[in-house]
Amino acid sequence: MKKVLVTGISGYVGQHCAAELLKKGYAVRGSVRSLSKTDEVINGIKKEVEPNGNLEFCELDLMKDDGWEKAMEGCDYVLHVASPFVVKEPKDENELIKPAVDGTQRALKAAKNAGVKRIVLTSSTAAMQGGQSGIIKIDQNSWTNVDAKNVTAYFKSKTLAEKSAWEFIKHQTGASKLELVVVNPGPIYGPTLTGNLANEAMDFFKKLINGKVPMLPRANSVMSDVRDVATIHVAALENENANGKRFIVTTEKVHSMQEIAQILKANGYDKVSTKLAPTFLLKFMAKFNDEAKGMLPFVGNTVQADISNTMNTFNWKPMNFQKTVLDTAKSVETSLKK
Repeated sequence: MKKVLVTGISGYVGQHCAAELLKKGYAVRGSVRSLSKTDEVINGIKKEVEPNGNLEFCELDLMKDDGWEKAMEGCDYVLHVASPFVVKEPKDENELIKPAVDGTQRALKAAKNAGVKRIVLTSSTAAMQGGQSGIIKIDQNSWTNVDAKNVTAYFKSKTLAEKSAWEFIKHQTGASKLELVVVNPGPIYGPTLTGNLANEAMDFFKKLINGKVPMLPRANSVMSDVRDVATIHVAALENENANGKRFIVTTEKVHSMQEIAQILKANGYDKVSTKLAPTFLLKFMAKFNDEAKGMLPFVGNTVQADISNTMNTFNWKPMNFQKTVLDTAKSVETSLKK
């Protein structure tokens, strides 16, 4: 049985990746920052699949060298999912950039030294769309301009981490070459397995269905379902045509924050507001509010993506967006009742 190291297994995407791996017959070793999180992860994964002794854990920190070599022992593949994600703009951008870049380099070096065949890196459309405004069209050749105005720390962290990964692959030496595939989701929604609502997507839905979001930003973008993101991560491990490529995993069509609210409103979530906030007001608020500042790359823009390469390579179609929205809301509701 082939073994896969999943970094950040306790995170929103990591949980789904682990469940998908187990369903597909892989053994999984998941990294957590603290082993105290393992029960939550196991219970979440068991909702989807019974691990049957094929799930183990290790402790890793993106900012420390300890444990990386040992974590890779006996692994055929790596899903490097762990990376900090917050919308709120930090006081020091290196709070996000340093763990993202250094953690990626640690994962790559340890994988290379351990003779791992392929690593699949979780990047983002944030590494593709930053520095532009208006109608933004992205494909697998698009890159964020990290020197552009209004490029947030998160956008920089994803861009610099991914670029550092490609540089590592390009300059690696030795007879056996580590392979790299990169997955680039947009804003990710979908159910949480563990019931943890701490991530940005879950927190947004929680506030939305409780009527705590009075107005929504004018933000239009392709969006992602966490289950699609996990599916492509796992499919990318052994697909011969995937090596050395980037894959956008989003909806084909553009959706808006207001559309999410309208879907919820039409399905009995009465507290949801569908009002739009004036763009000038959000831009003004961004001068004083770090969360508003973190939203600036999305406000007033429309992000379109060409996902034909992903669809063709993996014979895949994105999940219905209404299903994504309603499954997310149901998941949040269930978690709040516990």
